[in-house]
Amino acid sequence: MSSSPPDWLVRALPSPHAGCARLTVAQLADDKTFGRGGFALSSPAFRAGEALDPSFTADEEDAVAPPLEWTAPPPGAQELVIVVEDMDAGGDDAACHWLVWGLPGQKGMLLEGEVPPRVGKNAHRNSEWLLPEPPHDDPPHTYVFQIFAADLPLTLMPGASREDVVASIKGHVMAAAVLTATYKREEEDEWDEDEEFE
Repeated sequence: MSSSPPDWLVRALPSPHAGCARLTVAQLADDKTFGRGGFALSSPAFRAGEALDPSFTADEEDAVAPPLEWTAPPPGAQELVIVVEDMDAGGDDAACHWLVWGLPGQKGMLLEGEVPPRVGKNAHRNSEWLLPEPPHDDPPHTYVFQIFAADLPLTLMPGASREDVVASIKGHVMAAAVLTATYKREEEDEWDEDEEFE
């Protein structure tokens, strides 16, 4: 994996840095497939680069995955795959928050909290939306929602790993798009020592 992100991805991301080279889209897409045919990903809950509402994060009870919408992929697309990763998490790989496939190769959407057809393992090895929970003292983390249009259907069972999904569609991505959102947690309230020992 290259340590520097490709130019086409740098141009697509707000405040890009070396961490975006770890994103799945950097491995699977290129300047020809990225945004091909106007393929795009959006959300009715936030605009590109905006902050996620706490209702989609670990800071609110009953939090769920945000809604997503996408335009029609190029003709010949068989299946769509969504990967959401934290570009600012530590480690060798970008932390995976959501791994979704089984979506038809056409214009569509996922509603807020909707359970997708197939979900793989996130960074915590659970098959669900991993609620963003960056450290309180971190600057905002950037979450990159990535969508891929593949020219073949995936035969993976639910619970597959990101590595399995990447291997299944590598060389078969017809188009890709990204959507970014940020999240910074509120500072923790510091308890008052005088009050504690009154």
